[in-house]
Amino acid sequence: MRNNKTLTKQALQILSENLATAVILLNQDLQVVYANDSASELFALGPKRFIDQQFESLFNYHTIDVKRIISHTLIEGSDCHQHRADAVFLDSRHAKITLNSRRLMLENQPFILLECRALDEEIKHDKASHQMHQYMAARTLIRGLAHEIKNPLGGIRGAAQLLQYEVDQQERDECATLIIEQADRLTELVDRLLGPNQLPKKAWCNIHQTLESVVKLTTLSNQSNITLLKDYDPSIPDIFIDQGKIQQVVLNIVRNAQQALVDGGQITLQTRIRHHMRVHNKAMKNALLIKVSDNGPGIDKALRDTLFYPMVTNKEGGSGLGLAIAQTLIDQHDGYIECESWPGHTEFNIYLPFASTK
Repeated sequence: MRNNKTLTKQALQILSENLATAVILLNQDLQVVYANDSASELFALGPKRFIDQQFESLFNYHTIDVKRIISHTLIEGSDCHQHRADAVFLDSRHAKITLNSRRLMLENQPFILLECRALDEEIKHDKASHQMHQYMAARTLIRGLAHEIKNPLGGIRGAAQLLQYEVDQQERDECATLIIEQADRLTELVDRLLGPNQLPKKAWCNIHQTLESVVKLTTLSNQSNITLLKDYDPSIPDIFIDQGKIQQVVLNIVRNAQQALVDGGQITLQTRIRHHMRVHNKAMKNALLIKVSDNGPGIDKALRDTLFYPMVTNKEGGSGLGLAIAQTLIDQHDGYIECESWPGHTEFNIYLPFASTK
């Protein structure tokens, strides 16, 4: 048994030293009492220079909220997370780091366990990936626009050529009508690209009445034996929204799901309340979650990252503007919409903040 315990301690030591994450243990005076090899590599300090150093003295400059670590972690015992803090190390290297802190009680003494990770490579990768997605989306947008514009322009040019030689008044009128129709078609395309130009007309309403309207509309067009399930939270209070615009968003998503479920399948409408939400720099103390999920084949992986960009679609004859417009409508409500998809499952989550007063 003694040998097994010795081996276990050795194994834990080897495990700690081989973690890719920098691990630092601070005492209640914020002095370093332990640092693994990854921490030595991140801070460019050997073990002898690391141990007994004050945490603040490990940097030339940083934006880490040390007071928060003391109050939340050391005193209250709550885990603390800080993302993308700036750090300038003693050798003048700059890095973006993420930190997690947790209180540990060792030999009846409180310690702070810090996990640190440099994010620079991840940030570079994310930027490169984002630039590529933007490029692909822009390329798709330009191709889609070229296709949509080319047909009416061809009609306008042909009608204008006929006008040059046509002397019959009726034929001239027909050519003029054709030109007007094709010009109107181009105007409609531009308007759709610009998105909704009317501000939402908000009023207090029951979200489930809005969703029931969607259910009725989609049931009428259900020709593929698709099962529509409802999972509502009846305790949800009225919310201050433009009922018509939110109905348009949900209806668009449900109809997309219907088209994906060619032969049977299941679509679920779910409502819940979420507290203290923070999504993409949008903070919501209390938010309504509307989830539309289906058990279809999932969204093509090539489309997932550009799904809400205009002119992005894999449907024959589709404009690719439905989800772009949906995002605009949700933005008008200070909300957020996201999508998760994998083979056999797709879900759209719509978050709408509750107004503070009614």
